Amino acid sequence: MRRSRTSAFVPARSPAPTGAGGGLLPTRDLAAAWILVVLIAVPAWALTIGQARDMGVEPGTMGMALPLFLLLWVTMMAAMMLPSMAPVALTWVRGIGRQSSGWTRAARSIEFVGGYLLVWTAFGLLAYAALAFTGGLVDDHPTAGRWIGTIAFLLAGLYQFGPLKHVCLRHCRDPLSHLVRYAGFRRPARDLRVGVHHGAYCVGCCAGLMVVLIPLGVMNVAAMAGLALVIFMEKLWSRGFLLTSVVGAAFLVLALLAPFQDWLLPGLQGSMASMDGM
Repeated sequence: MRRSRTSAFVPARSPAPTGAGGGLLPTRDLAAAWILVVLIAVPAWALTIGQARDMGVEPGTMGMALPLFLLLWVTMMAAMMLPSMAPVALTWVRGIGRQSSGWTRAARSIEFVGGYLLVWTAFGLLAYAALAFTGGLVDDHPTAGRWIGTIAFLLAGLYQFGPLKHVCLRHCRDPLSHLVRYAGFRRPARDLRVGVHHGAYCVGCCAGLMVVLIPLGVMNVAAMAGLALVIFMEKLWSRGFLLTSVVGAAFLVLALLAPFQDWLLPGLQGSMASMDGM
């Protein structure tokens, strides 16, 4: 009976929804997924860019209180992460609700995405603490920014080569076995739990990349766009693991250059630059 339940979730040995295997979903469903991504991600990017234009790039939390920071953080994560997460969410919802109505699938999708963003909200608490700490150091000791940037790039580069990164990236590229296991879970809040689970792997996959927002600036739109592209290609491109190593090597090179190149550290010298301009 267990075997039949699993096979009802997905066809046997179907390719993964992400990664080199590509295309578990029919073209029509994939098109619907990408339309939904555009409808959510584009406004999220618009809000993020508008807020960044007003705030600029400065060290630390830029004076934001925690609730405002978390609101902006979740908006950023929705903009950056949804393109690579959407195929997984649609695969899960479609697999557990083949006979359900469109509205039921929509509600399950929202619950999945809610669980996913809940994990990124929790990670935002750590990001806020790190930004507040580094911002305070830069305010007290402006030259410390160079070494903070060096450490941030070094940690990000080493993380790209670490085992946790590869375990989590492997899950994000081929989450099918985990989704099959969760098909046996009972409601309520099953979709929320699956979203939290997948979000935890996604945080583990992308945590090192998020660290570079400390030297580059948390509201640096160019940095966010570049990281979003890296995240998308790591998870969906057939050579995603190779890209991981290339990006890790690039971060290590930036760690060597950071003490001597202030232009690499806009997020650690924004207030100094504005004072120089005055």
